[in-house]
Amino acid sequence: MTTVYEVRSPYDGRVVGQAPDSSEAEVRAALDRAEAVRPALAQMPAHRRAALLTKTAGLLEAHSDDIARLIAAESGKPLRYARAEAMRAVETFTFAAEEAKRMHGETLPMDAAKGGLNKIGYYVRVPVGIVAAVTPFNFPLNLVAHKVAPALAAGCPIVLKPAPATPLTAFKLRDLMHEAGVSEGMFEVVNGGAEVGRWLTTDPRVAMITFTGSPSVARVISRDAGLRRTTFELGGNAAVILDETVDALALVDKIAIGAFAHAGQVCISIQRVYVHQSQYDAFVSALSERAAGLVAGDPSEERTELGPVINDAAAERIEAWVSEAIAAGANLAVGGTRDGRMMAATVLTDVTPEMKVMREEVFGPVVCVIPFKAFDDALAMADDSPFGLQAGVFTRDLGRAMQAVQRLNVGGVIINDTPTFRVDHMPYGGNKDSGVGREGPRFAIEDMTTLKMVVIHV
Repeated sequence: MTTVYEVRSPYDGRVVGQAPDSSEAEVRAALDRAEAVRPALAQMPAHRRAALLTKTAGLLEAHSDDIARLIAAESGKPLRYARAEAMRAVETFTFAAEEAKRMHGETLPMDAAKGGLNKIGYYVRVPVGIVAAVTPFNFPLNLVAHKVAPALAAGCPIVLKPAPATPLTAFKLRDLMHEAGVSEGMFEVVNGGAEVGRWLTTDPRVAMITFTGSPSVARVISRDAGLRRTTFELGGNAAVILDETVDALALVDKIAIGAFAHAGQVCISIQRVYVHQSQYDAFVSALSERAAGLVAGDPSEERTELGPVINDAAAERIEAWVSEAIAAGANLAVGGTRDGRMMAATVLTDVTPEMKVMREEVFGPVVCVIPFKAFDDALAMADDSPFGLQAGVFTRDLGRAMQAVQRLNVGGVIINDTPTFRVDHMPYGGNKDSGVGREGPRFAIEDMTTLKMVVIHV
């Protein structure tokens, strides 16, 4: 008999729903179903795979309000941001449907080699096999979509383990995909903690593992994966630079959204802001005022801008890191207080590079503001991080913009916007401890397929 547990709102603890806690036998059974359907899915014509994804996109759009409310309830994400996530998932499935019809190889001039005379050569892309996916709590729909949609577009069955704190949205997606015509085995959901993840990712039938989460867990998966494909999206501590050619005060709202949306629980949340010294004091004052004025509270309310963090442990850790920074000499410009899982939007100044709030991923509503004099110094400080996911640079100087593109060792350099920017067809992922591989349907499909070379002697 399947064990179930209650999924509760991180805001007020109310029961949102029930979810199964998968046993090892249930994980193996899901993989059995995936293996059974694998050959047929690999042979399914591209137009049929595209049609399944397109129909799923339509159903997601039709149910987007209910899905957004479910996201807000189980993750604590304010409804305004949950609605945006629901519509982004519609686009993700639509992009994947289009890419399903664009998978192609190319011909090779075999006679470029002396031994290649009288031969025709070309390669095609074929599905790699069963994909195991592990996703986090912070985007319980769209980060799932970024794994499921490309897998089906590529012709790969996929077995997903969502975060146990937010599994209900994944089960809702599964149900809608079944309604769209996705058969049992093509997309399976198993649920639970680390043991479920281990059973899933170590099963020999899995050909590829795609994981979004922490570097520590990724290292364990990588160690155990052996000769299998892996992609990892592992977060960061994103930096943004505001040089003296821009009006920093005009960017306060944009920076506040980039830092505090979903209580900072976004891999590309702004954590470090480097502001030219000529505008530093005024910017800190304005950002602190904006942070203090954020509407905090029930994520299901339309006006709410700042909701809770996911659990007590996260709230306690964030509070401890802020306190530790203050004890080491940082100045608390605003915030720093906690009421249960509600952490106030926090702005810190006088920080140093070795502080956890600067060096690690806070994954909370905390931003550090640092002055700079020379643009080269700002680039060096922004790049001084074990992470390298995305960075933002605001400047009207084209030379500086290009200098940032060349200098910053990150997966994405966003010029004149925040590092929190992402649209769902762009290649997204990081360098250094921020991960390996790229998401975005086209780029995920490349990882989920392998090349088959064909040589014909004529």
